[in-house]
Parts: sequence; structure tokens; C-alpha cells
Amino acid sequence: MRSKDPKLMERIGEYIGDYYRQHHRTPTTREIAAEFGMSAASGYNYLVAMDKKGMLTYEDGEIKNLPKISKTSTGYFSAPLVGSIRCGNPEAEEEMVEEYVSLPESIFGQGQYYLLRAKGDSMVDAGIEDGNLLVIQVQHEANVGDIVVALDPEGQNTLKRFGGYDDANGCYRLEYMNEKLYPGKFEKVTSFVVQGVARHVIKTL
Repeated sequence: MRSKDPKLMERIGEYIGDYYRQHHRTPTTREIAAEFGMSAASGYNYLVAMDKKGMLTYEDGEIKNLPKISKTSTGYFSAPLVGSIRCGNPEAEEEMVEEYVSLPESIFGQGQYYLLRAKGDSMVDAGIEDGNLLVIQVQHEANVGDIVVALDPEGQNTLKRFGGYDDANGCYRLEYMNEKLYPGKFEKVTSFVVQGVARHVIKTL
């Protein structure tokens, strides 16, 4: 086998890493060959040479390991983005999947999740602002202090901090978190259903 261009091998390695991060799989030999304008046979020979140099592991026509991506979790899951939720007064929202978003388990953990887009200003003290994407873990129980997607008996939902049961008023507290605009404000509900608990906020800086 003729010696291979070291710089081209580096470029191929970078391409494989970029491709993996975008598609969550390594490219095929033909995809690599097409990217670099070479024949499939030449692409194969380059991968074999890179394997021998320890730049990657190439077995049975598949790239199984690449140092630049070896620390990247291979576990991803798809979470549906199902629209917006009011951070304020309860508002009826029709659940409709806008798109599916791929999220890494290494950051978000395992479980069933969906995404909502926040509307309103009642949760800014929790770091949730209008337009932020919220990663909601599907569960039907919540602890005091959790930020919950709450569904009331009339079928309206809202995003609030769960304040527990208020014995004095005989109701559950769904608390606002914006002391500047809504000091001490909370909603009183005799019952509600927890549709999920907010675990992460995705926002632009």
C-alpha cells in the first residue's frame, strides 16, 4: 500500500468526528470517499492506514472508534417539542408536536421527556424567560419546590413552582417566581394533575 498523506488523514478524522456529532453515527466508506473526491477503494485504503496508525478502529467496513469522538456519548433520544405553555395565568394549550429534538443522555439523563416553549414573565426568578425551551420530564408526582406543568380540573395548564398544600386555605399552592412584578403571588387550586417537572432550560445567550 502506498503511503498516505498525513494531512489528509487528519482531515478525514476531523470529518468523521464532525459527521458523528451531527448525525450520531460515523459515515460510511462511500460517504467519506465522496466527501474527499476519491474512489471508494481509496477511501477504504485510507481508513485501513488510519487504523494501523491508531487514529481509529476500522473493522468489517465500519468505523468503531475514533479518539476525537470516543468521549461523546452514543446515547441519544428524541423529545417532542409540543408548543408553548403560559408562565402566568392558566391557559388552554392544544398539544401538537412541532418537531422532534435529539438530546444526549449524557446531559439530560434517561427517562421520558418533552419540550415546551415558555411564554410570559412569572418564572424569571427561576431562570425561565419568555421564549426559552424547557425540557420536561414526564412524571405525575412532584416535590415541594419543583417547577411543574400543572393541569387544573378545567383542562388548563400552566408552569409554576409547586408550593405544597396550604392547610390554612385548604388548597394547593402554585407559586409565581417573579418577586419584582408578582411579590408573594400564588394560585390556589383544590386539585391539579402534574404533567411533568421542568429539569432543564435551553436558551440563547
